[in-house]
Amino acid sequence: MFVLAFVLVAAPALPQTPQDTFEGIHRVVAIGDVHADYPRFLELLRTAELVDGKPAWKGGTAHLVLTGDFVDRGDASAKVMDLIMALEPQAQKAGGGVHALIGNHEGMDLYGDLRYVTKQDYASFAGPDSRELRDRQMEAALGNLKQNGTPPSNESAWRKTFEEEHPLGWVEHRMAFQPEGKYGQWLRRQNAIIKINDAIFLHGGISLRYSALSIREINEKVRQQLADFKKLDGGIVTDEEGPLWYRGMALLPETDAGMNALLDRVLALHQVRHIVIGHSPMVAVMPRFGGKVIAIDVGLSKSFGGPPAFLVIEDGKYSVMHRGRKLDLPVEGGNVLQYLGSAAALEPANSKLRQAVGKARP
Repeated sequence: MFVLAFVLVAAPALPQTPQDTFEGIHRVVAIGDVHADYPRFLELLRTAELVDGKPAWKGGTAHLVLTGDFVDRGDASAKVMDLIMALEPQAQKAGGGVHALIGNHEGMDLYGDLRYVTKQDYASFAGPDSRELRDRQMEAALGNLKQNGTPPSNESAWRKTFEEEHPLGWVEHRMAFQPEGKYGQWLRRQNAIIKINDAIFLHGGISLRYSALSIREINEKVRQQLADFKKLDGGIVTDEEGPLWYRGMALLPETDAGMNALLDRVLALHQVRHIVIGHSPMVAVMPRFGGKVIAIDVGLSKSFGGPPAFLVIEDGKYSVMHRGRKLDLPVEGGNVLQYLGSAAALEPANSKLRQAVGKARP
């Protein structure tokens, strides 16, 4: 992959610190990894009665939380972000809120790791001048190689490779994620973790390494590193143990003593009862460790083929909308297998959830 100079431009200044703690919120809708699947995203917003047919905000004082990874893998990152950006001020005006949290894929798009951007997604950024813009970048890259005394041995083959690795729309995509670009500016204002009532929400999870940090400290570190890419190496944004990447809360056995101790420590620090995460696909919205962790990435996008499901919290009561049916979520004890069985009954016969429930039942 050819990485041109403008891909890694540092932001000129840190964005204004947004609010990251909210109390007294009566209704919260939390949606996991959308991955650029606009039709599914819109379907879930309508099921949650958060948008009307325009679509415009009709959720009143409700708060919508997206736990990161609303970009990449699919073909409509721009369309998804445009809708979120439109809904933000509408929700705020109505007394509600929209929180688009930074996940590892938002971070990757900002600092130029484009492994999961599809050609169809690039194409959605393309315009009438795309070929000219791409060719201009290609000539600049070739000129740099020649100036440095390392011209390609086969220029024709080099050009072909460049075009394959930089589809039309690539230049506009990179410009849009620059510090002054439409999505670059907006994403750098977002939080990585927030607290609403008795829960914290983030993308990956909190490992022991970062378990002593406050919500504000985590957000500030993420924001600083996305404003200055020189700080990425060894930093919180790219660390596999960091909140954008960590999978321990989703994948470690619920009998793991270290994780149970860590969860108690994190919950006490933030004075909450639940940690809501995405990042690690599950067969359904999954309460783990007695509901201390709620994993809401169900692979709902077309790229994963999971069910349309999301978390709803209404006046402290936790439930799941699974394929349009509201199910109680056992977060304070309760029968998890019974809940999963109810969700499985809504699934096609060959679904992963049905298979998992079948294996778990005696």
